[in-house]
Amino acid sequence: MAGGIGVGLCLSFLVLLVVGTYTAAAGLVGSGAGGRAVGLAKGAVPAQYQALVQRWGTLCPAINPALLAAQLYSESGWNPKAVSPADARGIAQFIPGTWAGHGIDGDGDGDRDIWDPADAIPSAASYDCQLAKDVASVPGDATSNMLAAYNAGAYAVIRYGGVPPYKETQGYVKAITTLAKSFARPVGRVASSQQAAGAIYFAQKQLGTPYLWGGNGTADQGGRFDCSGLTKAAYETVGIELPRVANDQYNAGPHPSRDELLPGDLVFFSDDLTDSRAIRHVGLYVGGGYMINAPYTGSVVRFDRIDTPDYFGATRVTVDGAEALPERTPAGTGV
Repeated sequence: MAGGIGVGLCLSFLVLLVVGTYTAAAGLVGSGAGGRAVGLAKGAVPAQYQALVQRWGTLCPAINPALLAAQLYSESGWNPKAVSPADARGIAQFIPGTWAGHGIDGDGDGDRDIWDPADAIPSAASYDCQLAKDVASVPGDATSNMLAAYNAGAYAVIRYGGVPPYKETQGYVKAITTLAKSFARPVGRVASSQQAAGAIYFAQKQLGTPYLWGGNGTADQGGRFDCSGLTKAAYETVGIELPRVANDQYNAGPHPSRDELLPGDLVFFSDDLTDSRAIRHVGLYVGGGYMINAPYTGSVVRFDRIDTPDYFGATRVTVDGAEALPERTPAGTGV
């Protein structure tokens, strides 16, 4: 299609795809699993940590693997060498004083190493479960109370009889529970997006625009884009702020399977299909196996097929999902 069909014909094709696919998708609702039944979405957790997160994410009823993954991603972005300005260290961003009291020997090798994910990930789960135990008598949702205790301390949760009325704490609880949805393997169909049509409308107007590495579409760049710059700009037009980097955009919502894709879904490509942090390209799905994307230097914004060997997966962008994504500077907040 990208090789010779005129833009006008492409746009007519796009309209038919969007209308037809949304008609077929009407009434779809999302559903999810809780507690120990939660599985991890393909590649969302880097392969070297997946078994640890899946195992330790079932340590107590207040957590699940996707929730533990959301916390670790939010704290360090899966960087085992991360250090924050508060001296929070490692993949789980423990402050040394907290580690001294709560770090465990997760791999049974005789030491407790704050820098070793095999100790730090089990310690993060153990710390969560200890907090859940500390606030077990507080009414309300056990997971929300645990997350609130993680952020504000158990005393505050006990004092207020639930999540305290602190803006930061309430934001943290919402962010982690929302972000967990991007790490969970969907059970049933993912709810359709209300903003996708507007994002597609913007992207289709960029067809034929020359590619620019690092391009955000600004006037000084001649209105040119790279792949993630295009998807970011498309969703900005409908009020959703995505991260600038493609592999962070992957966590902006839940992940529909290939046969459940709808127009507006972000589609991702990688040379490592086991690790979302290795994603190197993103496009905007339009239906019929095609996406609009800004491929590479020397090309233009165009239609391309998505069914290639490096297809990684997809994300259905949500407002809450995008808002839940952490800032990557500085790393973590520390516990």
